[in-house]
Amino acid sequence: MVTHAYRRSIRLSIQEEALRAAGCQTIRSEKKSGSARGGRTELQTLLDFLRLGDTLVVTRIDRLARSMKDLQDIVHELKGRGVTLKATEQPIDTGTAAGKAFLDMLGVFAEFETNLRRERQAEGTEAAKARGVYKGGKAHIDPDAIKALLADGVKPTHVARQLGISRGTVYRFRPATAQGQSAT
Repeated sequence: MVTHAYRRSIRLSIQEEALRAAGCQTIRSEKKSGSARGGRTELQTLLDFLRLGDTLVVTRIDRLARSMKDLQDIVHELKGRGVTLKATEQPIDTGTAAGKAFLDMLGVFAEFETNLRRERQAEGTEAAKARGVYKGGKAHIDPDAIKALLADGVKPTHVARQLGISRGTVYRFRPATAQGQSAT
């Protein structure tokens, strides 16, 4: 049996020590956050690497998944491949009935916590907007640069490449007189 670990947090060294103490031979980590599984390449690499009889060890399940659906998907995938899941800081072991039940309960609370955090963030943003403090992100597009390049005869496709924006954005900022003309 080979033991593998996955960790995701700011406290990486503390987690790594706990995983090494649990006997993990391979430790993969990333600093991604959020509730979605997409974009977490290290997690996907580790999941692809796991084999029958392996054990995936995490410090806490909220390091593995932020939503109940994501957690269930990962656990289902692991179970189908004969891999067990254990947590060092929680009594989770998918090899036992009690461990599975505890995993489901913690998953519900992790998702609840994520939803509360999202609500608090939205409330804070709305309050800041009401006070006139929150203005949103800075504009990354310079309409004058787009118009100047178009005026110099540069085609919209080349403008988009040069400025690192989409062609649709270039067309949005084209002067009204050029709207009827075709460009590539």
